[in-house]
Order: sequence, then C-alpha cells, then structure tokens
Amino acid sequence: MAQIDLNLIRTFVTLYEAGSVTAAAERLFVTQPSVSYALARLRELFDDPLFSRSRDGIQPTFVAEQLYATLREALTRIEGAVQSTRQFDPGTTERRFRITLSDLGELGFLPLILARLNREAPLAEVEVLPLQVDEVGDWLASGKVDTAICRQAVPGSRSRVLIQERYVCLLSADHPRIGERLELAGYLAERHVVVTRTSGHGIAEDVLQAMKLERRIALRVPHFSVLPKIIPGTDLLTILPAQIARMFVAEGGLKMLELPFAVPAFEVSLHWRASSEQSAALEWFRNAIADAILEGQH
Repeated sequence: MAQIDLNLIRTFVTLYEAGSVTAAAERLFVTQPSVSYALARLRELFDDPLFSRSRDGIQPTFVAEQLYATLREALTRIEGAVQSTRQFDPGTTERRFRITLSDLGELGFLPLILARLNREAPLAEVEVLPLQVDEVGDWLASGKVDTAICRQAVPGSRSRVLIQERYVCLLSADHPRIGERLELAGYLAERHVVVTRTSGHGIAEDVLQAMKLERRIALRVPHFSVLPKIIPGTDLLTILPAQIARMFVAEGGLKMLELPFAVPAFEVSLHWRASSEQSAALEWFRNAIADAILEGQH
C-alpha cells in the first residue's frame, strides 16, 4: 500500500463522523473541493468507494465501517502523542472541544462552562452534542466527543464526580390542592408530566413501579427544558433533579417539594477516555469543566 498521509486519515474519520462532505469541510476548516479531492485519494488508496450518497448525506460502505475504529484510534493516539510534547496555552488556543450533555446539562452546566472558557480560552470553540445514553461509551472511545457529563456509569471510561443530586417534585406555585407539603395520596391523585427515559432519568418511575403505585399521566415529553412553560398555572406535577428545579423556581410561578416516597440520590460525573490523558489540551478542558461546575455550586 502507498504511504498514507495523516491528513487523509483525519479526513476519513471526519467524513465518517460528520456524515456529509459539507459538514466535514466545516469541521476541518477547508473547502468542500478539498474534502472531495481527499476522498478520491482515499478511494484509490483503499480500492473501495468508502461512502455512497444518500438522502441524508453519505453512508459508509462495509469497508469504511471496518476501517473506522482502527483509524479513529490511530488518529487519537497520534494526536495525543503530538500534543503531549507541546505546551498548551488556553489563552491562544483555537481548538474545538467536544462535549455531550443532556438538556439538563445544557441548562445547568453549560453557562458555567462557557463563562470560564470565555475568561481563560476566549478563542476556543465548544461543540455540544445531545446526550444519547446508549451511545456515550462508543463516542468517548472513538473520540467523537472529548468528555461527557451524565449520571450513568460509562464502562471503559475514566470519571470524576461533579455533584451529588436528588429528585424532587415541581409544581405550580398556586396549585389548587397542594400547599407546602406533599402527601402520597395527594400526589397519586394528581395529573403528571413524565420526561421520557431517553433523558437518562427513570429512577423515580422504577421506584413507583416497585411499590406498585400508578399515576395519572397527562403528558410525556422528551426534554426537561420545556417544563417551566408548561406547569405554571396548572395542576400538573413532575419529577426532576433538585438543582434544575431550583433554577426553574427562581424564574417564578413554580415551587418544589420533597417527594412523598424515597428515591435514591445519585451522582453526576464527568467522563473521558483514558487515552486522552496524554493531551495537555484535554486535561485542561476537563479541569476547566470540573472547576466551573464545582465553583458554581457555592
């Protein structure tokens, strides 16, 4: 096989992850013709089309799927080795950092993270990917994201606990039947909003099922962020982490109460792949995230 240019590996990996020539060009900060030229060289090198056009962009061939894991890992190791020999200056870096967050993470953590980065690394770019609980392990392993914040354990990753959390009930401040204390019978008699399990928050539902208790579900939504627009002035109840509940209550029209049944507390952690510890830039990014969130709790 002919000698392979490292930039070709980077282009292949970016094409695979971006799913389109246009998106890949944007991520690589090059023109679309440059990406198309690199793809033509890759096709010649591997004697395979590698990607085919589809309605949604490009789809990898079987050969591309076989190559991706190996080339992604090789690229990560090479970049890590290069970065480990360089001093990292956050004040001048224009690097793009990638993090995956739930919608709660975007609401509660992203403003803290960005405020710190704006002070310490004003030229850096941050790309946020919506958290997919079932995918986050693969995303970290492949380098698709640099870090993840979630409450779930991520096998194969390193982690650091950021906060201890608990679940509470959120309801309208002027709820017609519930005052400052929530009893189990009254809780079960009301109508409820449930955020789907894809958010990664299903512990309270599991507890209720184990207790063989049923609620009247009035609405199911995919995200927590819509709750402050839905619940004020209604008789609806919902369950969510206390930190975000306090944020919503501060906006007005809502109150939070302790749940009338025991739900285990949980930890929210920062996750990363072990190989990224060779990178001074990623080590700085992880520490900046952790410091911003921990300081934001005080």
